[in-house]
Amino acid sequence: MIKCISPIDGSVYAERKVLTDMEANVAVERAKLAQKKWALLSLSERIKLVESGVEAVGAMNEEIVPEIAWQMGRPVRYGGEFGGFKERADYMAKIAKEALAPIVVENSDNFRRVIKRVPHGTILVIAPWNYPYMTAINTVAPALIAGNSVLLKHSSQTILVGERLAEAFHSVGIPKDVFQNVFFDHKTTLNLIKKKAFGFVNFTGSVNGGKAIENAAAGSFTGIGLELGGKDPGYVMEDADLDSAVDTLIDGAMFNSGQCCCGIERIYVHESLFDKFIDKAVKIVNGYILGNPLDNQTTLGPMAHVRFADEVRLQISEAVADGAIRHIERSNFPKDGGAYLMPQILSNVSHQMRIMREESFGPVVGIMSVKDDTEAIKLMNDSNFGLTASLWTKDLNRAEVIADQIETGTVFMNRADYLDPGLCWTGCKDTGRGGGLSIIGYHNLTRPKSYHLKKVN
Repeated sequence: MIKCISPIDGSVYAERKVLTDMEANVAVERAKLAQKKWALLSLSERIKLVESGVEAVGAMNEEIVPEIAWQMGRPVRYGGEFGGFKERADYMAKIAKEALAPIVVENSDNFRRVIKRVPHGTILVIAPWNYPYMTAINTVAPALIAGNSVLLKHSSQTILVGERLAEAFHSVGIPKDVFQNVFFDHKTTLNLIKKKAFGFVNFTGSVNGGKAIENAAAGSFTGIGLELGGKDPGYVMEDADLDSAVDTLIDGAMFNSGQCCCGIERIYVHESLFDKFIDKAVKIVNGYILGNPLDNQTTLGPMAHVRFADEVRLQISEAVADGAIRHIERSNFPKDGGAYLMPQILSNVSHQMRIMREESFGPVVGIMSVKDDTEAIKLMNDSNFGLTASLWTKDLNRAEVIADQIETGTVFMNRADYLDPGLCWTGCKDTGRGGGLSIIGYHNLTRPKSYHLKKVN
């Protein structure tokens, strides 16, 4: 059984039986057969069906929002994920014809030479719990539009999400075998990958999980896309709009209880602004209300699981033992305990501390003073991860020069913690490989096929 333990009260909120190996193999074979017919539909037909499925998800939002709170703890006051979910799906639908258009090399009296994009076939999407709808749709929408069938394996923490997506997509006419929500355990998942059951596997999750998938795919020539850990930095330069920088970076560090793939986990501030930045950040964080996510007054809910909160507590306590300074008092957050973790701001931190090197994925951020761009660049690159970085300055040219030197997948200027569907969502180093969304996302979910056709005159 797969069980979702609610962070709200520790109860079993939902549970589902995993498929046996035989049932899993049958699901894969059904997907393969259905994909061939699905790919014969016109691109416009597939786009229309996916867009209708997205709207059907939106119609469920009133029920989905409290479900998300029960499953992973995000406060209902934020209204769920449908805005970002729809934005990403709509954009991928909009660019599909351009992204999948054949490249015509020659169309003369003698030859037609063209490169087409063709689907991989059956795609496995392994989605995470932190933004369960948005992270899933990143791959599900373009994969279906491109003519693939999709099996969605969602996190045990958010096991109802895949059922919601399946219900919505099937209700508008997407065949049940073309989009399947499946409950696989880890062993079954890895065995299927080893057996070349899928044309492509997309995984968002831990570094260890990514390694397991890469090892399973080794020698099978299965395409894989991996978005793994992160330790995203922000750098505030001396000419930055300080109020905007503090508001955005602290929100980027604390929103969703810090459980954001591209959340801000470390901040470097020019020494001339450091004290003011700390003061403003502390004021913002002390205004948060930690509590039951079903309460509309709550701005900070529990972390998704007690063990996640305990790991962040351990990182904080280790840092404090090594000299870090805590700026948030526990007395301001009486609910702290178990999965409910109070937010924390730390200064006097260093890169010798785990809090500045390992992924925290919780409501804590370490802040360091820097003298100049050279020091900031060195510190930002001193990480095993590379997903996003956030630069704060009024000087666009300066920001781009710095951006060119940062080892990361995306660089923001004067914003943070946002996924732009028009740009490739990608990472480097231990953050993973591949890229989603944008035209490049379509290219990763298809393969090139060349046609060299000699005409008879």
